[in-house]
Amino acid sequence: MFSIVSQDAPVTRWFGHRARLSLPPAGVLKADGQAHAARTLWNLLHAWWQMMPREKRSLANADAAIRQARQDIGFLEVLPAQAAQAVLKTYVRAWQNCWGGRAGAPGFKGRFRTVMAVDIPQGRDLNITRVHRRWGMVNIPKVGRVRFRWTKDLPVGRHASSESRITGARLIKDALGWHIAFRVQAVEGRPEPHPGPEVGIDLGVTVPLALSDGGTYEHGAWLTKKEKARLLRLEQRAAQRKRHRRPGERTSRRLHRTYDQIAGLRAKAKRRALHWQHQTTTAIARTYGTVVVEALTLTSMVRSARGTVEEPGKNVAQKSGLNRSISREAWGRTVAMLAYKTARHGGTLVKVPAPGTSRRCSACGLTTPGSRESQAVFVCKNPDCGWSGNADYNAARNVLHLYRMGHALVPAAGRAVVRRAQRVKPAAARQAGISQHQAGEHSKSSSGSATPTQASSARSPACWLSGAPTRTPAPPARTPRTASSRC
Repeated sequence: MFSIVSQDAPVTRWFGHRARLSLPPAGVLKADGQAHAARTLWNLLHAWWQMMPREKRSLANADAAIRQARQDIGFLEVLPAQAAQAVLKTYVRAWQNCWGGRAGAPGFKGRFRTVMAVDIPQGRDLNITRVHRRWGMVNIPKVGRVRFRWTKDLPVGRHASSESRITGARLIKDALGWHIAFRVQAVEGRPEPHPGPEVGIDLGVTVPLALSDGGTYEHGAWLTKKEKARLLRLEQRAAQRKRHRRPGERTSRRLHRTYDQIAGLRAKAKRRALHWQHQTTTAIARTYGTVVVEALTLTSMVRSARGTVEEPGKNVAQKSGLNRSISREAWGRTVAMLAYKTARHGGTLVKVPAPGTSRRCSACGLTTPGSRESQAVFVCKNPDCGWSGNADYNAARNVLHLYRMGHALVPAAGRAVVRRAQRVKPAAARQAGISQHQAGEHSKSSSGSATPTQASSARSPACWLSGAPTRTPAPPARTPRTASSRC
């Protein structure tokens, strides 16, 4: 029996929405304390996981160790209990991603290299209300009621239901301050097929987006002249202070403040770039029904040309500048935005092979050496053609022509990663010593407490800090690779 899904049937969509928080100085200190406690709990959990015998590595024992650590270490009490359970779930999920070949093995989180974040797993604790058009209020556990910037209609109050609601949130701190990222579940109707035309898009550096119908989307500098001059002064000041620092000397507070100012300017530039990308991709998704882009391998395109000692590279400085320009344009993020926005508007995003699109003539279809005279000028050297025009416009036409000729690639879901069979466990996973059935045997650990037997079998991370004697685990029978190797 086959089930027919109606075209008008609603679909459930999960997405995130990030908003800026307006925390007072006391609230900033509380949020910072929770973030540092979450990072410390992750490090203690990682050390406990690595030194415990394989048969003791389970969610039940880890949950008991976390509970004991929160009792023994005073400053861990500032972290809510649900946030502590979220740290454990995130750590186990990191190992599962490692086994699946989607990421590397989890490791130690440094104080200055880690993004400060705190998870709020339950949406009912937020109690979101809208104050007026620009601001809303949210309840943050152990912080209080905090204002946040209201830039999107959220399913709260009378607009919320069992299908459309906020399932949780996450506090994230960057160079511009604290933000809150809501996890939203919404039920929407299926979009009608987009009646718009087809368009090919060429991604570039000088012209960010060139369309096959002759249109372009360009942007200026992300920072003003004054901001660029200030950024240059700060970078020079940081380099000078770093050069005069003695070997082994700790970084001064002045240098840390200079680093924070540099990060603030770069974060401001990134925020402006994100705004431009959202506005541009939304306009394209609303206008065109089928959007065709190149299937670019960005990791290979931004690879360094330095080479090796035996075979040094050529034009290394020029290639480094090109790599920075490509990374600054964030082509991958633009394509990702086009993917979900075209789907929401009933359109389609298609990828075609990239080789030859900028050197092939879109009029005759031949690739003649020397046709690309400059960055912006394309003149076909074929005696029977002689077409001339903008080089980016020519590449966009080639992209659309490849799609119409049936050269579309099958899009892959997510990142292009090498996935491993479920029955094969890497060396780092074998060293971790937890199996799939162990990961699921304590699925209700966040709601229930561990038994006394489980609590006694799990050694608390706090005993290491207090100097209590611990039993050294027996060496493994075989020598696996280190956990830091790619799994």
